[in-house]
Amino acid sequence: MINIVHSHTGWIEVICGCMFSGKSEELIRRLRRAFIAKQEVKVFKPCLDNRYHDSLIASHNQQTIPSILIEKAEDIYKHISDTTQVVGIDEVQFLRDKLVDVCCELADRGIRVICAGLDLDYRGEPFHPVPELLAVAEYITKQLAICVKCGNPASRTQRLVRSKELILVGAEGAYEARCRLCHEVFD
Repeated sequence: MINIVHSHTGWIEVICGCMFSGKSEELIRRLRRAFIAKQEVKVFKPCLDNRYHDSLIASHNQQTIPSILIEKAEDIYKHISDTTQVVGIDEVQFLRDKLVDVCCELADRGIRVICAGLDLDYRGEPFHPVPELLAVAEYITKQLAICVKCGNPASRTQRLVRSKELILVGAEGAYEARCRLCHEVFD
């Protein structure tokens, strides 16, 4: 899938999909492989995401990896050095402004940037800035979950609580995976 070239070439990888599709699990898998390869890795997650742990990226199946909490994408610059080879970022949809610029600049510096996040919001609409990140990424992985209603492949995140807030941090009980047909948007 990915050919690793031993040079100062950077790139952007995006792992996207709905909730419960395994995005964080795949991000953790890729980052662990970079650690095994003895690469210098820096891992980040937004402060806003405190569902499972404050300073760990955690998948729904309890896989974890230590991370640095950041408020905004530009905070990443404070934590990388000239020897950083890989940057991992979870829940990129929460980083909004400047995320794409930061990822592009890191890749231009020769860093492998691996991002994971929701590509669609609870309404089934593009969740910015992920669509813009997809446009500039070299590698894209679209993860699908299983629809809890019908068992078909799920690409949507169904919000179960009534709220018109775009960002409402939650997990099981607040959201579930749904296919295109079973997904509903409440007024």
